[in-house]
Amino acid sequence: MSEPRDYDPSAEGAEMNFDGRMSYGDYLCLEQVLSAQKPRTDAHDEMLFIIQHQTSELWMRLAIHEVVAARAAIRADQLQPAMKTLARVSRIFEQLNSAWDVLRTMTPSDYTHFRRKLGQSSGFQSYQYRMIEFALGNRNHAMMRPHAHVPDVLAKLEAELSEPSLYDEAIRLAARRGIAMPEEVLSRDVRHTHTLHDGVTDGWKVIYEAPETHWALYEVAEKLVDLEDYFRRWRFNHVTTVERVIGLKRGTGGTGGTSYLRRMLDVELFPELWRVRTEL
Repeated sequence: MSEPRDYDPSAEGAEMNFDGRMSYGDYLCLEQVLSAQKPRTDAHDEMLFIIQHQTSELWMRLAIHEVVAARAAIRADQLQPAMKTLARVSRIFEQLNSAWDVLRTMTPSDYTHFRRKLGQSSGFQSYQYRMIEFALGNRNHAMMRPHAHVPDVLAKLEAELSEPSLYDEAIRLAARRGIAMPEEVLSRDVRHTHTLHDGVTDGWKVIYEAPETHWALYEVAEKLVDLEDYFRRWRFNHVTTVERVIGLKRGTGGTGGTSYLRRMLDVELFPELWRVRTEL
């Protein structure tokens, strides 16, 4: 009985020679990506720690790309593309959530083998995370200071602050479509965080009480709630992971660690969309 032959994809036309031609690795710049992990110790779990954070930053880069596109679509009254894009952002945060599950396989003992080599670096210094929060509406100016030493990054954050947030655009969309929204909210200084306003809650209440009449706005509102739901889960899993690994110790960047992260759980991005549920 003859031995089975190994399958040769070239027999069906697959390209096998990439000398001078673009390959998979070329297109994705894998040489640069896969050489970006530079552990500072010989601790086994440091590679996990680096890759988890690097991949999270890649997902955040995509989240920024999509949030900016969704905001532009809402501004232009192109709601179908906006709905697709917002759904994608929620799925991105689902991926970010899953990353914590992998990191939680690292024990406190494992982390102690390389934690001292992190210096003062800490996740709260992620400028991409700050861009996401700014774009969604949490515009805490104090969080600009960790980036003051990098002019290009500071300029990006400043530029984002000059734009209405995603939630600002949703409120303006509702006003354009005949829902009464407070003028002081519509004309406010968008560089600062929007705060809960009863008039905005009343506007969303009109939509939620008659979704069949205001279906497009109702769908926008629910997509925003989906997004914040996933975002909250990501924050909660962050707290749980940090407490599991370092307990109540201070973070490497000098924050209170879990106490700082728990404070972030109280931040509401779209406050009236949560409050309106009580009003119905």
